[in-house]
Amino acid sequence: MSGEPSKAPAAPLRTRDLLVAGACGVFVALMVGASYAAVPFYDWFCRTTGFGGTVQVATAAPGQVLDRTVTVRFDANIAPGLPWRFVPDQNTIEVKLGEVVTVGYTVINQTARTTTGQASYNVSPPTAGAYFNKINCFCFTEQTLKPGEKRDMTVVFFVDPALVKDIDEKDMHTMTLSYTMYPVRLPTPPVAETNRPDPSGRS
Repeated sequence: MSGEPSKAPAAPLRTRDLLVAGACGVFVALMVGASYAAVPFYDWFCRTTGFGGTVQVATAAPGQVLDRTVTVRFDANIAPGLPWRFVPDQNTIEVKLGEVVTVGYTVINQTARTTTGQASYNVSPPTAGAYFNKINCFCFTEQTLKPGEKRDMTVVFFVDPALVKDIDEKDMHTMTLSYTMYPVRLPTPPVAETNRPDPSGRS
């Protein structure tokens, strides 16, 4: 009988390695898929719950207007790189719950060139987003202004009467609607090739 130690079959080891590698590949694929799915899920979650001050989107006015009022403040900001003036027409208003309100903002391009901007928004305190409903808004729409051009824009909204039923928010009497205008980098149009050689060979 030989004194050499017996060798384990190589096939089972290769099979095990392939199973482990396959399991790792599936895990990585699931994690990548989950990361992509998290973005639309987070957006849906914020819009549904008002988390982080994300306001609700409504298509019509509520069925009732209550006597309870809240103070709504309006804020306008400009991100670096956008030479515009951006202001609300009024800083604060008192609105009744369920009352549909239209408020204006004015933007002016203060440069000698055409520029494009786009607004994002949120509401504070963060829990107010669940009750702040916008019907119409200029947010997320590109605004292109010629040199010195002035533009008036409006936002139409209401505060949901359901706020009165939220015991945790019984002391909420003030909300702030805040907009920030960001520059939009448009693609540079191609420059005509004036020095391209003539295929015929003529100068």
